[in-house]
Formats: sequence, structure tokens, C-alpha cells
Amino acid sequence: RTQVSGVGDGVLSAFRSICGEEGVSLGEAVREQHGKDESVHRCRPPDVVVFPRCVEEVSALAKVCHKHRLPIIPFGTGTGLEGGVGAVKGGVCFSLRNMEQVLDLHPEDFDVTVEPGVTRKALNAYLRDTGLWFPVDPGADASLCGMAATSASGTNAVRYGTMRENVMNLEVVLADGSIVHTAGKGRRPSLLSLLLSLVSLLRKTSAGYNLTNLFVGSEGTLGIITKTTLRLYGIPEAMVSAVCSFPSVQAAVDSTVQTLQAGVPIARIEFLDDVMIDACNRFSSLSYPVTPTLFLEFHGSEQSLQEQVKTAEDITQSNGGSDFQWARDTETRNRLWKARHDAWYAALALRPGCKAYSTDVCVPLSRLPQIIVETKEDLIENRLTGPIAGHVGDGNFHCLMVVDPNNPEEMHRVHLFTERLARRALAMDGTCTGEHGVGLGKRALLCEEMGPVGIQVMRSLKDTLDPNNLMNPGKILQREEP
Repeated sequence: RTQVSGVGDGVLSAFRSICGEEGVSLGEAVREQHGKDESVHRCRPPDVVVFPRCVEEVSALAKVCHKHRLPIIPFGTGTGLEGGVGAVKGGVCFSLRNMEQVLDLHPEDFDVTVEPGVTRKALNAYLRDTGLWFPVDPGADASLCGMAATSASGTNAVRYGTMRENVMNLEVVLADGSIVHTAGKGRRPSLLSLLLSLVSLLRKTSAGYNLTNLFVGSEGTLGIITKTTLRLYGIPEAMVSAVCSFPSVQAAVDSTVQTLQAGVPIARIEFLDDVMIDACNRFSSLSYPVTPTLFLEFHGSEQSLQEQVKTAEDITQSNGGSDFQWARDTETRNRLWKARHDAWYAALALRPGCKAYSTDVCVPLSRLPQIIVETKEDLIENRLTGPIAGHVGDGNFHCLMVVDPNNPEEMHRVHLFTERLARRALAMDGTCTGEHGVGLGKRALLCEEMGPVGIQVMRSLKDTLDPNNLMNPGKILQREEP
């Protein structure tokens, strides 16, 4: 075996004694696979990859790393978009794919606990016969614990919320190997009420600091999430999807805002600009008009759907929208939403051989029409390929920047564009990241967004939980080493 810088034979022997010979890899291909995600950030392979099978092994491995001051980088499915898995200081990647159990399903309480190897699609396949589902749906089939670590969301967030609203408890291994349960071991706060208008389950607790939400969105910088307890929802009696085309970006986004202001409990309302709908048409063999477009979905009883659809149709038509094109059966609906989830790959197909970078800003709904219109103008003025798609129901949208990584001048133009876009969002009281996280690329923007006191509080929390800066170092916070 090749000796790897930073990890001695004694440490490797300790790792093998914990998770077996097959649970430790020094192979170059394996290390490179675990040194990158789907972002434009370059591969930063770890020194070694370990494959624990249970929380006890994660804890034991972390204790070895802590003793020898080795960085720890958690790895789920590698589908992140901000360089969050790169081993910028070398160290040990904890690949959690072998921890893939669905645990403690309580259908009567609408909750389930899963290990980090369980993806969102795998969980919903497991739940298929229970009448329940987990609705948070980022484009990739991501690890649910990874989704908690990045505070992910998706097309259903306007109705069901993001990971932050749907994680009830976490089991986390800290930098020194100790294990914490953020709401208490095995705790599943009881059902409070059923809001019939939203079909949402609310849980309550007033027990101390909200440790769960401290770790949701922490991107592996405070600990390794080894279990997450999630809220589940009843599968709606009826679902129907629709597509509506508009004469302008302003008309489409105005319709979104007005639909929400009218109190329509819409499940999904997604915006695609003309460039994006053209790319989706080509990639997914669709034939929608190449104009600004909304994909919509309604959930509820048959009677409530009729009311929701009528209100939404009246609003879209008052803004110059087309008649709704319907997707009523399951197969047609799934094809429509698969096309939306494949927007990343559709954008890449516009320029074969290039790479994609997705911006991620989010603004208050009232500012959404202005920022999308200004962003379109910026793209055209600077000759950039950046189809726009977004979860406009919660003010979040993406420019899928398709760029030639071998063209420094174009890369520079894209970098300047993304910074202008982020600062445009901050000036409108929004955020530089609605769901992808900070990772490597948005650390300076986070400082502008949070201000010096907010950043100092974050640094203090990090220093308390991870005083040696071993947990995913170099991410979220820009930190000077002692």
C-alpha cells in the first residue's frame, strides 16, 4: 500500500480494526470520487476514505481522528453544488453509504428515522404502501442526512417547507467522537394539530435551545449526522399538474405572487424562462411554447382541487397566460416533474463539454419580479448562457450558468455575474443561498449577509464544538489558523 501524506500506518491500522479491511480505502480512484461533488469546484481528494457501518464505528473513527488532529469530511451521495465535500486540508472522508437502514417508522405519528445512506427516493419507495410520503425533493436523489446538513429544499417547499421545517431530531457525532441527540435520544415530539387548509403536521417542543436547527444547514462543519428523524405527510387524495405559458417574465412571476396572495395552497409552482423551457423541450422530448412558463401542481380533495384550479386559472389569464395544459394521470405528471428535475442536465446539453454552476439566491416575494427581470437583462448584456428555473413560490430561483472551464475570460465574466446577482439579492433583503448552502464559494458573501457580529457568533459556536477545526475545515466560515 502506498503511504499517504498525513495518515500514518498506525492510524490506518486503527481504522481497519474499527471498520474492517474493506472499510478503508487508499485507492486513488476512490479518493478522487470522494473529493468532488457536482459543482464547478475542482476535486480535492482526501488522504483516505473510511466506510463505517454504524454510529459506533463513526464515533470510534472520529476519536482516532481527534487524537491525531486529522480533518473529517462527511460524504453522502456527492450531489452537492457548492464544493462541500472537498478535502481542502486533506484528512479522512467518512463515506456513509453503508449506513442505509430505514429505522423506527411510526405511521400513526407521521414520522420516521433514517440513516445517512438512505436517499429521498429510497425512503418514498419504502413508504409506498403506508399512504405516507416525504415531500422535500431537491433535483438529485440525495441522502436525507446530507439534505439536512445543507438545509435542502425543492419544488414542494412552497407547500410542505424545507428540511429545516421537517427535521425533528438528529443523531450527530461530534469532532471528539461523542454522540449527541439534538432533541433527546429517541424523542419524537407528539402531534399537536392538523391544519386542514395545508394538510401539514405541526410538532411542538419548548425544551431548551434548538440544537436540531443548529446542525441543519451546518454542512458537516459541526458534526457528522448519523440519523435524522423526519416528518411524514399523508399522500393527498388527488393531485393534478398544469403548464401555463406567458408573454413575459413579469407576467409569469406576477401570477405566482398573486396566486399565493389569494391563499391558494399550491403544492408546486415552478418558473422556467424561455431559454430553460427550450432546453427542457430538447432534453426531455417535450413540446411546450418557448416562452416564460409556470409548472404548477395542486394537492387536496377532488372538491378543493376544483376551487384551487379555478382561482389559479383566473389569475394567470388576467396576466395574459395561456390556457392550462393538464397532466392528470400519474405517468404524465411524473414525466413533467422529471423534466423539471432534469433542468440541470438539460442546461448542460445546451453546450456539450461545458460545466454548469447554479446560482441560488432567494428574495422576498414582492421583489421577485424585479430581480428576475434585472437578472435576465444582465445575462443578455454580458453574453452569458444562464437559463433560469426556480421555486418561485418561495422566492428562490436559479441561473444555471453553462460555462467553458477552459476559457478564463468567460469564467471571469460568470464569476462577476454571480457576485452581482448575489449582491442584488442582498440589496433586496434576500439571501445569497436559498437551498444549496455556502460551501466554498459563498463564504465572503455570507460575511456580507450576516454582518460581523453574526459571523462572530457562528465562529464562537464552531470553536466550542470543534476547537481544533477538524470538521470539514474551510467550509462556511473563512478562518485564520492559529
